[in-house]
Amino acid sequence: MMRVDFDSLFKDISKMKVAVIGDIMLDTYWWGNVERISPEAPVPVVAVDKREKRIGGAGNVALNVQALNSSVAMLTILGDDEDGIQLKQLLQEKNIDTRFILESKKRITTNKIRIISRNQQMMRLDAEHTDDIDDSDETKLKDQIEKYILTENPNVVILEDYNKGILTKNIIEHVIKLCNEKNICITVDPKRKNFFSYKNATLFKPNLHEVFTSLNLIPEEISPSLLSEMHTKLKEQLHHSISMITLSDKGIFYQENNNKNIIPSHRRNIADVSGAGDTVIAIASLIFASTKNIQLAAEVANIAGGIVCEEVGTAAINKEKLLKECKELIVS
Repeated sequence: MMRVDFDSLFKDISKMKVAVIGDIMLDTYWWGNVERISPEAPVPVVAVDKREKRIGGAGNVALNVQALNSSVAMLTILGDDEDGIQLKQLLQEKNIDTRFILESKKRITTNKIRIISRNQQMMRLDAEHTDDIDDSDETKLKDQIEKYILTENPNVVILEDYNKGILTKNIIEHVIKLCNEKNICITVDPKRKNFFSYKNATLFKPNLHEVFTSLNLIPEEISPSLLSEMHTKLKEQLHHSISMITLSDKGIFYQENNNKNIIPSHRRNIADVSGAGDTVIAIASLIFASTKNIQLAAEVANIAGGIVCEEVGTAAINKEKLLKECKELIVS
């Protein structure tokens, strides 16, 4: 691999313009202590002493893009509610462009409330709609995406699916067609439901479990030949350019034409794997859109995914730490 000047690469990335389209959510945390059982029912009483709201779902992908100083816009539909107002405010505080976000009176903003005591999750409450957005909201979102792409001309568009109904089959097809017409790099982090709707994307990033289930394969020991076979089967249906399959603690596999490799993960003190996939798609998208080098994109994304697993809870990548580790671990 040619020698990489990571300082200048990260500088180039900071000039990029990115859109994240998909299911955004509010992650709410209530922390407290349990001292007694309720007299009303056999449940613990949590005395709440701290509350925190964080950006989750596709919003976490946007946070990771922003962490590398790229300008990023969020395109989605929120509920016309208090949670939606708070989520928009949190995005604005993090310098994420919210001008293209829509509200709908027919939906509620996804909010996942976690009640935690002594570092253990006692309960999770999910307030959400998971059915697809209706025709009129779909049309509004299509128009908004079109307006964004034509006026902002982004370097890369990331589709982040959490099965909450924003990325309908029509929205997916519309975005990919628009991006391909405008020669814009389009990357996908899919979920099971619309797995095979993401036809003609640039980069398709499922995890290994999603590939096994979507292709109806029986999970078996992974090998380069099995992964390459998966790529071929996916390509037959999706006609995408690049597969990037995350292999959990085994690293990342990528294949573009005959160029393929497994990038093994580095040794880590794993604290929490939640949100690692968001980091991987964000960083891989930025590096690939900037360099068109899939090996480099996979190597940097692999390091970034490992770094965020060392943090408790969902965390965006730390740019300085990533830059330092890229210089140390990627031997060119």
